[in-house]
Order: sequence, then structure tokens, then C-alpha cells
Amino acid sequence: MRLQRVPCRLPLRARTRWLAAVGVFVFGAALVVTPSYARGKSDSKTKPGAGKSDKESKSSDGTKAKSSSRHRGCPKEMVLVDASKGPATARFHGRVCIDKWEASLVEKKGGAWVAFSPYENPAGKTVKAVSRAGVVPQAYVSKNDAEAACQAAGKRLCAEAEWVTACEGKKGTTFPYGNDRKDAVCNDNGKAPLATLYPKLSGPDLYGAQTMNDPRLNQQPGTVSKTGRHGKCKSSFGAYDLVGNLHEWVDDPNGTFRGGYYLDTAQNGDGCHYRTDAHDVAYHDYSTGFRCCKDG
Repeated sequence: MRLQRVPCRLPLRARTRWLAAVGVFVFGAALVVTPSYARGKSDSKTKPGAGKSDKESKSSDGTKAKSSSRHRGCPKEMVLVDASKGPATARFHGRVCIDKWEASLVEKKGGAWVAFSPYENPAGKTVKAVSRAGVVPQAYVSKNDAEAACQAAGKRLCAEAEWVTACEGKKGTTFPYGNDRKDAVCNDNGKAPLATLYPKLSGPDLYGAQTMNDPRLNQQPGTVSKTGRHGKCKSSFGAYDLVGNLHEWVDDPNGTFRGGYYLDTAQNGDGCHYRTDAHDVAYHDYSTGFRCCKDG
């Protein structure tokens, strides 16, 4: 149907005020609405990266990043991990770009990329990884699907040594912020959603695949946080939430994730040294997430 262009009879100033009040954009005949979990705004008054004392620059996604953390060869949503600036004991000795924030997903639908639910398993979907501040990161994801999502974004899963070096930072500390554990700096003291939703279950019934992948789990209060909400949970290379929030898959063909999640960052090693290799690459539950790397 051919649309007839109708001239607007409002004065220019009145039209400007009207558009500002409406605050939406219409493409064709479809109104674009962003789900709340994908909106780039923190769910806390603490802005991602708040409390920096050195020189900062604002990236195109509206978040602040240390100018010293950026590298000309890294995309804007990534930071450079340069092992030459780290301790001699670092297991990684090169340069690599790593996502600033835990990954979220977008899905290809009808020729456009739209936000994918972080509370659903993406198996069988056409998705790619994105790294954004102030959104709910993707959980319920297997190593296989995480790897494919990174590759679709022109990136890859981080090698384990790269991930650990990024977490330990330039001084090789146990936590991104230092050697001593500090309460509430990272999201590592949350509430157990399984107990909330399934109070009458125990043992294998409680920890089965169906219950462990219930989309409601990470929608409970005190569970996963939006990316960057814990502004001080950041390594000296500039990456957020490497400890706590969600486990992060790394590039191990046998299946390994690092860093712990919002209920545990100590059982299998402290902070950056937390390591789980008990599950194969097809495993996923409400605690499993990831981020991507790229050669720097």
C-alpha cells in the first residue's frame, strides 16, 4: 500500500517538543521495544565502573572506560590484556582482547538481530554474543553454544590462561580487586533460587536438568546481577564480573568454567582460581555463562 505524505501543520518548535515527549522511534509500521533485561541501564544507582580516579573516556555505548584499558586493535566492548604488564608468574604471555562484560545474546529473526532471553537455553537458535553494560548476562548456556555464539561475533572463547591472567590483573591477585576477599564487591553472596522455588525437593530431584534450567531461577531477587552493576568487581585490565555473577566457560574441550557464580566463589578455589571441570561441553544450567576473547 502506498502511503501518502501529509504535511505537518505544527510549528517546528511545537513538533520538536511533541517528538521529545513521545520518545519512541517507528520503523515502517513496527514499534521497536527493548526487553527490560536487554536495556543498557544498570539496576543500581552505582554506575558500571563508578569510582575511577584516573582519566576516563566515554565509549559509544554510553559507558565509561579507562582510556588506558583500551587498545587500538580491540573493539570498543573489549579491553586489552597485555601479559607483559602483568606478573612474571602469569600463565599467559601474549596479548589478547577480552570482553569487558559477561556475554549476552542476540538472535537472528526476520533479517534483524533482536535480544535473546538470558533465562532460556539458546540451543538450536541462530544467536551471536554481545558484550554490553547494564544488561542481564546470558545463563543456561553450554560450552558448545557459547563457543558458537563467540564465533558468530567474530570472536572465540578465551583460553583458560588468558581468562586467569585477565582476572588476576597486572599484579597477579587472587581477586580482581586484590588478594583479600571483600564482602559485596563482587556478586558472590546471593540467594539460592532452587530452595525458593522448590522447597519440598531434595537430592537428585532438586538438582535434575529440568529444575536446574528453570527460567524462573535467575529472575528471583538476589540472584544474577546486570553487567557492571558491581562497579568495583573489575580487574586492573578493565574487565568486570570475572568473579561471581555467572560461571564462565573457557576453551577446554573437556569442559571447564571459571570464576564461580553468585552463590559460590570459594568451593573450587578462591576468586580468580575458582575452577570447575565436572561437566562436559554440552552441560548447562542457570549458573553457566561466558565471555569472549579475540586476538589482540
